[in-house]
Amino acid sequence: MPPRVLPNKCNGCPDRAETRCEEACPGDLMALDPATGKAFCRATRDCWDCMSCTKVCPCGAIETRMPYQLGYHKASLRPIMAKNRIIWKCVDINGQETTYEYANRLAPKTDDLP
Repeated sequence: MPPRVLPNKCNGCPDRAETRCEEACPGDLMALDPATGKAFCRATRDCWDCMSCTKVCPCGAIETRMPYQLGYHKASLRPIMAKNRIIWKCVDINGQETTYEYANRLAPKTDDLP
């Protein structure tokens, strides 16, 4: 399910050329609405639920809802934000772990992972 921006929490990342969610989105789908000053996903059909925007939002204004059906399986999907990428640790229902990495345009922070 695509990200949902909570307008009462989103501040549009003032004093930045791009919002943090725009920088983090590997699909270049997040944007800032000039009329409202709030972030939004401009192509929800194209979002692949990487949750980069959710993880990086400093206001906690973006949420991603997972279908309830996923809760019945003993699988896990853990996103980890690094300096310029998001790392996914996936464990399937048989305990097999797979790692994926996707690049983003985030500027490194001092407290980021290596």
